[in-house]
Amino acid sequence: MTTAGQAAGKTADRQRKIQDQVDDTDAKAGEAAGEARSFAMQAGARDYPVPPLPAQHIDKPGSEAELELQPMYDAPYYEGSNKLKGKAAIITGGDSGIGRAVAVLYAREGADVAVLHLDEDEDAAETKRAVEAEGRKCLVIAGDVRDRKFCFDAVAKVVKAFGRLDILVNNAAFQIHTVAFEDLTEEHFDETLKTNLYGYFHMAQAAVPHLKPGSAIINTGSITGIDGSKELVDYSMTKGGIHAFTRALSGNLLEKGIRVNCVAPGPVWTPLNPSDKQAEDVAEFGAKAKMGRPAQPEEIAPAYVFLASPQLSSYITGEILPVIGGY
Repeated sequence: MTTAGQAAGKTADRQRKIQDQVDDTDAKAGEAAGEARSFAMQAGARDYPVPPLPAQHIDKPGSEAELELQPMYDAPYYEGSNKLKGKAAIITGGDSGIGRAVAVLYAREGADVAVLHLDEDEDAAETKRAVEAEGRKCLVIAGDVRDRKFCFDAVAKVVKAFGRLDILVNNAAFQIHTVAFEDLTEEHFDETLKTNLYGYFHMAQAAVPHLKPGSAIINTGSITGIDGSKELVDYSMTKGGIHAFTRALSGNLLEKGIRVNCVAPGPVWTPLNPSDKQAEDVAEFGAKAKMGRPAQPEEIAPAYVFLASPQLSSYITGEILPVIGGY
């Protein structure tokens, strides 16, 4: 196993340790599941699952292959039109969830895609298969975005493999709730900040020297960075920081012709939440959204195409685009 792979494995072990601590606290507190809503809006090309969802709790960092209800990522009704023809993209956290859905649509729009992930090898292999099925190249790199050297090495590998870099999607994240603020440990707090903020910072610094005018950086924020979440104080803090990072970096890179924007999703059915919440809470995930259900990854991914494509968003930079299922 490579040094990067060993480091990624240690990070995954550490995240599971934090998860075990929170699981124990939840068990003692006896958290009750929220009430499911009776209404769920369907306005897409096909219908999407509504609560109650499978009551399932999985281990960190969260494998999509383990989910009883598989996220819908392949967007069968989405037709590509060369919006990203000839481009090369890096997607962190691209092995599953939103990242996988974005990888598929980028490939369908003509881009080669590099997928960075922690240690979810089975998920990453499925994403690679899906990208290659669209007729594009896919490079899979395992490692920890908290590690600055890994980020710079990964970008160098991508540029060598594809001959260019046009799009960076910062998407990798760590999230796990804490009911009582005083139970939020420094180890937990540090893991969230290092993954969600340092990871974005390292990847952006590594990518910028290779980006040309017309290139794009797209960060994944969150509705929690806008509204806050009482049980995700650390996560909300990092997502608000990502929104500010987006706006500040967009101004810094204006003269280089690099656009920087952010997608701020609401509840989305990915491994992130079943590896955070207890099973009974997972069953009601997204029920309190205005649409009465969580989004599926394929409903979020087109926003990333929009913000990456110079044909669609050439006059947009520094924006936070909420995709939250209604206010």
